[in-house]
Formats: sequence, structure tokens, C-alpha cells
Amino acid sequence: MDFQTASQRGKLVISNIGLLLSGDLKQPILDADTIVAVDGRIAAVGKAKDVDTEGATVTVDARGSALAPGLIDSHVHPVFGDWTPRQNQIGWIESFMNGGVTSMISAGEVHLPGRPKDIVGLKALAITAQRAFANFRPGGVKVIAGAPVVETGMTEADFAELAQAGVGLLGEIGLGSVKTGPEARQMVAWARKHGIRSTIHTGGPSTPGSSYIDKDVVLEADADIIGHINGGHTALPLDQIRCLCERCHRGIEIVHNGNELAGLTALRFAKELGQLERVILGTDSPAGSGVQPTGMLRLIALLSSVGDTPAELAFCFATGNTARLHALDCGLIAVGKAADFVLMDAAQHSSGKGLLDSVQKGDLPGVGMVIIDGIVRCGRSRNTPPPTRLPEIVHS
Repeated sequence: MDFQTASQRGKLVISNIGLLLSGDLKQPILDADTIVAVDGRIAAVGKAKDVDTEGATVTVDARGSALAPGLIDSHVHPVFGDWTPRQNQIGWIESFMNGGVTSMISAGEVHLPGRPKDIVGLKALAITAQRAFANFRPGGVKVIAGAPVVETGMTEADFAELAQAGVGLLGEIGLGSVKTGPEARQMVAWARKHGIRSTIHTGGPSTPGSSYIDKDVVLEADADIIGHINGGHTALPLDQIRCLCERCHRGIEIVHNGNELAGLTALRFAKELGQLERVILGTDSPAGSGVQPTGMLRLIALLSSVGDTPAELAFCFATGNTARLHALDCGLIAVGKAADFVLMDAAQHSSGKGLLDSVQKGDLPGVGMVIIDGIVRCGRSRNTPPPTRLPEIVHS
């Protein structure tokens, strides 16, 4: 099969699933072994004897491996196409797909050389990025882009214009000239009024021109997502992170390119509060530390092993939680949702007994197949260790 040109129209059947992770914290493991997708959307989930598998256009034998919703990276900085000027690297998004990522959410196209900071220019860039990535999916990955970095002088009319043009995100507040609590709160309110979701930078500056944003600014701004609560890279003091978890009810974003101690501490605070549904995961890449195709899997393994969290819940942080907070139609194994899947197994020679135990022991899983909108985009990943069991296409 040509992974790049296959059509999403048709019927996909995935059988012999050994473990089915739902992406839903309330029921993270489903008692099912078969998924049917029609025209890129999930049509049935259940036991093979109970679902209609006849007339499949493509049949995948999972061969006992695990299936989870495709991972959603909640924090990336794309520019144009599949190129990052931050590392002068081509193909990074397609490489993330080989790490199980099927969707990405832009936190601002800030790495564009000469990025415009005037209001006309920043709106033009956001609209261009939104349009470009709506029409282009590197490796099949859905890049939700067009996230303007807000600047002083913007008015409500600017947010209305952006929303009317199809822009649904703000870049990290604090990467531009808007740095104070009152000004940030006004921008967030205008964005929210017009259906635009917001993220605020947290911690020390990460790029020239960005600012230190402490708990007081984050609390006053009241953005929808506390962006990289564990810093990108420099985190706030742990007592400020506790304060944010306790006093703010917005999304808690933990990133790979951040302070690991702070990330683990934020997870512990969320658990103590009984609010794991707020936790979402991202890589905050490309960054100065590079591009990490397996960054999402590494973060899941870290939070599960060192963070003492069941692996099936950690996968929910990277799928269903993010989909809910960003109103996406993926991230869950449920009828009607997008047929975005990653098939995995314990890596060969892992000390873990099966996928979940191996992840809880800190090992990366081996990705055996990635499917986006019902299309098989890759077989065995070139970036993860080889899985113990490898799914295969048996009919197409």
C-alpha cells in the first residue's frame, strides 16, 4: 500500500487487538478486540463476533498488539511545511508521526525568521499558517496551526477578524509584547468571546523577546491552558506551581522540553486534587534542545514510571484530555470519532510484561503502525525500538 496517497474513503477493519486503550480517564481500557472505521471515522468497537467486518477495503491484523488513539502533541511551534528553522531540519513532523503523533497544536509560529510583530502582519501570518496546514498534512499529521502571538495595541476587532478567518488559537501569551496580567486578561477575554482558545507561557523566557511569566500573571490572565507549567525550559518555583494547580481550574500542560522535576510535581499536585482530567501533554518543540520524534512517548513513560501513574492513564493525558480541552474530534476510541490510531507493543527485550508494564517501568513502546483518518501512514516505526509483536495489513 502507498501510505501517502491512499484514500480515507472505504472500510478499515482492525482485528486481533490485544489491548485497547480508549483515551478516556473514566474507562481507559476497553473490553474489545476489533475496530471498524468507515470513511475515516470509527463505525464500531467491540468483539469480532459482534461487529460487521464484511466488505473491508483494508484489513489490519493487530496480532495481539495494543491500540490507542493517536497521540496529540499539545504544544509545537511549526513554521511553513515540514521544516523548522530553529534546527534547520526538514521532515520533523513526519518523523513525529513515526513516534505515534497524529495531531499537533500550534502554540505560535514564532520561529519564522523575520516574524512580523505589527498587527496587520501577525494576523496575516496566523491566517496563512491556518490555511497552509489545513491544506497540507506532513506524513498525514493534522497540524492545527495559525496561532498569533498577541501584541500590545490589538483590539477586539482584531480577534473578531481572526475568528472570522478561521483562526481558533492564540500563540503563547508572553512571547510578544503583552506581558502584564491586566493586558493579558483583556486579550484572553476577547479571544474567548470569539471562540479562540488561549495558552499562556509559564516560567522563564525561552526565546529572545519572551518574558518571565509568574503565577500572578497566569492567574490574572486566566488563559485556557497553563502552557508548559513545568517551564520551557525554566520552571517556576514549586510552590508557585502548586498555587496554579490549586487556584486555577484551567488545563495543566506538561511538556517534554521542560523541567522534569517540575512536571512530575505538577502531576502529583493534580492527582492530590483529584483533577487528572486537567493534565495534557506536549513537547514544546522544535526547541533549542532539538527535535524529539519520540518526545510524547518519552513523556508518557516518565510520568508513568517516575510519576507512579498507571500507564493507561498517562496515555489519556496525551489523547482524550487534550482532545476535550481543544474541542477536537479525535483522541478517543468511540463511534463517530476520527480513525486516528497508534498500534504498539512492549519493545523487544523489555523487562516489562506487556505494553503497560513496560511503559510503567520506563521503557519506550515499539510502534508497529500509525493510522490517520483510517489511512495506514506507516508500518513499523523507524524511531522507536522494534515491538515484540508487529501488526500487518492482510487485505487491501
